[in-house]
Amino acid sequence: MAQKTKNNKTTAKKKLVKKETEKSKKNKVKYKVRNWSEYNEALKQRGALDVWVDKQALEQWYAKPNGKRGAQEIYSDFAIILTLQFGAVFGQCLRQTEGFAVSLFRLMNIALEVPNFSTLSRRGETVEVTLPKDEKEKVRLVVDSTGLKVYGEGEWKVRKHGWGKHRIWMKLHLAVDLDTGELRAVELTGNNTHDSAVVHELLKQETARIEAFVGDGAYDTRRTYNECEKQNIEKLLIPPQENAKIWRHGNKKGNTHPRDENLRQIRKTTRKKWKENSGYHIRSLSETAMFRWKTIFGGLLHARKFARQKTEILIKSKALNRMTKIGMPESYAVAV
Repeated sequence: MAQKTKNNKTTAKKKLVKKETEKSKKNKVKYKVRNWSEYNEALKQRGALDVWVDKQALEQWYAKPNGKRGAQEIYSDFAIILTLQFGAVFGQCLRQTEGFAVSLFRLMNIALEVPNFSTLSRRGETVEVTLPKDEKEKVRLVVDSTGLKVYGEGEWKVRKHGWGKHRIWMKLHLAVDLDTGELRAVELTGNNTHDSAVVHELLKQETARIEAFVGDGAYDTRRTYNECEKQNIEKLLIPPQENAKIWRHGNKKGNTHPRDENLRQIRKTTRKKWKENSGYHIRSLSETAMFRWKTIFGGLLHARKFARQKTEILIKSKALNRMTKIGMPESYAVAV
């Protein structure tokens, strides 16, 4: 009898969830871009050469003596990063990047030598790339990850004939500013690394006070909550797993656990209702950032060594922050 009652409750809850899903699809909010003219110009500027070449900064092209014995570096880190940035923005491999930079400097009458592809490859392992970010006192972060293919067979061949060679993937982790869409932290790991294992590295890159942390169910681990507790993050929007249990019951000392509060709200209503009431759907901004990253730079890593791969994703992320600085869409909800 008890089992039958439990099954009836489960069926009723499933019907309620289905009804709410159908209702939300019907009443889905549509958006329009308010500043389309300015945003259109910003999109065109992303491909303008004068955006990526600063003549005053070119004075730092050659490396200064480091005072150490042995052969000195010819090109500064700035020269290596700028040249690699050409390849990232315009989708070129190292040899094509070298030829592009030589041609560009010739047309601009800039009397500078360009590092060859071998130098770009070697220095790409050691050069330090800093992610440009706005200085802020506080920030709200949404985190997510996606896969980047290193090498292997294409999706069409695998779908049509099956795979014959192993495909190698890496995992790109991003922390995005909820208010501006700016990338605040970037990390690259192997594809077998759990998302929650990278939270420490992402939070370590943020100097501003973090007000909120938003992530999907992959971050529903004690490790994530412990890292957020160390950073004194007050608002945590992470959906507990379907079979989640209370971690800190009411008869225990100390404050209630933020995960337990989310879980209690889900049990009182539904998971969908909790997402609406808590504002969890802002997590979609991380998926938008991933889509923007892959649309511009593709889902393939050209470098083969891990150190150069990290440099590659940092340079691409740096370029993406520069693009978002030029202009971003301002959308507004359209009344249905």
